[in-house]
Amino acid sequence: MTELAPSLVELARRFGIATGYDDWTGRQVLVPETTLVAVLAALGVAADTEQQRNAALTAQLRSYWARPLPPTIVGRAGAQTRFWVHVTHGAPAEVRLQLEDGTVRGGLIQVDNFTPPFDLDGRWIGEASFVLPADLPLGYHRVQLRSGDHQASTALIVTPDWLGLPERLGARRAWGLATQLYSVRSRRSWGIGDLTDLADLALWSASAHGADYVLVNPLHAAAPSGPGAPMEPSPYLPTSRRFVNPLYLRVEAIPEIVDLPKRSRVRQLRDQVQDRADRLDAIDRDAAWTAKRAALQLIHRVPRSAGRELSYAAFRAREGRALDDFATWCALAEEYGGDWHRWPKSLQHPDAAGVAKFVNKHKEAVDFHRWLQWQLDEQLAAAQSQAVRAGMALGIMHDLAVGVHPNGADAWALQDVLALGVTAGAPPDEFNQLGQDWSQPPWRPDRLDEQEYRPFRALIQNVLRHAGGVRIDHIIGLFRLWWIPEGVPPTEGTYVRYDHEAMIGIVALEAHRAGAVVVGEDLGTVEPWVRDYLLLRGLLGTSILWFEQDRDGNGGPLPAERWREYCLSSVTTHDLPPTAGYLAGDHVRLRESLGLLTRPVAAELESSRAELEAWTAELRRVGLLEAGEDANDDPEETILALYRYLGRTPSRLLGVALTDAVGDRRTQNQPGTTDEYPNWRVPLTGPDGRQILLEDIFTDRGAATLADAVQAVTGH
Repeated sequence: MTELAPSLVELARRFGIATGYDDWTGRQVLVPETTLVAVLAALGVAADTEQQRNAALTAQLRSYWARPLPPTIVGRAGAQTRFWVHVTHGAPAEVRLQLEDGTVRGGLIQVDNFTPPFDLDGRWIGEASFVLPADLPLGYHRVQLRSGDHQASTALIVTPDWLGLPERLGARRAWGLATQLYSVRSRRSWGIGDLTDLADLALWSASAHGADYVLVNPLHAAAPSGPGAPMEPSPYLPTSRRFVNPLYLRVEAIPEIVDLPKRSRVRQLRDQVQDRADRLDAIDRDAAWTAKRAALQLIHRVPRSAGRELSYAAFRAREGRALDDFATWCALAEEYGGDWHRWPKSLQHPDAAGVAKFVNKHKEAVDFHRWLQWQLDEQLAAAQSQAVRAGMALGIMHDLAVGVHPNGADAWALQDVLALGVTAGAPPDEFNQLGQDWSQPPWRPDRLDEQEYRPFRALIQNVLRHAGGVRIDHIIGLFRLWWIPEGVPPTEGTYVRYDHEAMIGIVALEAHRAGAVVVGEDLGTVEPWVRDYLLLRGLLGTSILWFEQDRDGNGGPLPAERWREYCLSSVTTHDLPPTAGYLAGDHVRLRESLGLLTRPVAAELESSRAELEAWTAELRRVGLLEAGEDANDDPEETILALYRYLGRTPSRLLGVALTDAVGDRRTQNQPGTTDEYPNWRVPLTGPDGRQILLEDIFTDRGAATLADAVQAVTGH
């Protein structure tokens, strides 16, 4: 590979773009010049020629000196934070703080800064440094600068040094269920699991079995389905991460339904979609949403009481412009299709000339989507309240996806802070040797900084508003993210760094205010120091039993006592089959049937058997299985033993897959497929493959046995 020009290397360094990296085998890989140029272009920097690169370096330097203050200053509680200011060389600099509560503080200490002044168009700019005091309260404050006639202000975010676990959890360990909510339907839930089902599942697991949380799949909004446009089934490819999918509403829980004159029509719609769900072997989101939407439109037109109008107005005021933009996008998508890139030019940006005219003409359609989010907010609040009242220390733990659909609502509304011309993904690793392209536009680090992280702050605030915890998918993306230029394979991407001190700090601050726990999904290719950093900030990691290998020893299972304490540990996850299927080798046969194996099926089955035998031997060693007992002799007993093994670890949170509790064998998601397998459309089933309703779980002997076993190992 041709050696990179020094100007390109320096430009990439300034913008946090890796020019080389260590791959999963430990080999040093150099990033192609074409990739660096394309990634810089996505950041608004032209770098095709030497002249352009030198001009960009000069512009970047001038931009730095033209700023009187950094775009955002981030500090930690209990620590002094140093920052720079730029004023006319030799002029005085008066700096003070305006705290979040309105209090003004001065007297900041100026410290030595020997940086030479810079000539900016004939005006010499000097740089001074100040130190923030260590006793500042947590929160979003402002730093104000005055120098002669010049004034400036910037954001100051003071974050917790350590988050840890909420006080109400105390020193005890906790366990909870992990479930794909859409797959857990009841007799009243319109063919798909909903927020009332979530509240009932929390009530059962807490009151009967001492669970402290329920972890659900991302409930993010999906694109509205229209003629020929089915709803996106993957909860990890949403149209918006800030707003929620109205598919999860329980229609009958909306107060105004009591005043609906056509309630028989609502019952008819529900019965029809439930009958259809009983007959199908896959979840039909489109049928469920079509029926729910018809019922919800009827209820939306019902007059509200004065108190309810006040509540709705307060919700709209709190959510502000973001809610209006989301509702507008939904109405536009129903009119013009779900890809905003194909809309008329006058509609392709929230501030475009035609948007206000469209909203004025379609007021009811836009308000319908605003109103849906209000109903979701109320039902999410009710689910969390019920969970806590039932005895849960945490309640509902939500899941935050990595990104959003490139054609969706957030990509439209936030296009000024997202990188265009690239997508996020993952580099090649042992399990995906061609890498992964998730087709999602990544945050622009520079724009986040310039906007004081407001879009990111709003996202975290919303996901934690009615929650006791959040699981952040691919949390390493808050440190560095793999960017792939359009038109090239994932192997030709590169890493772009983010200000993890700011992003992790904001997550910790919002979780602290919500009294919530943060679990980072830190599996896959992770720089070793990242896990140490998360631990030092009091964020939990993730451990999956099948991946916990003793890499410093014989390569077998990592002994329980050596697992991490600050993590959520479980046997399986949504990208793996339920444990009963794993024990039977279903995952190998499924991949073989889909043509996803890279070696003969016999070799894969043998490898799987060897792995299971290693874990069986470990279970026998610690006395959880009888000598000579095979993993498949009694799958239910083996599953119990595996979860009891989690109890031998020091992990503070233990997760039980609901699929394991009921003996399900079918995989929810098979990576590497889209329509070849019904990903995210698999209903909850029992060992015999028949659908299980929520009411059946409450009386299921196997579910109660596993829940009680995990409750026992957590010690409460």
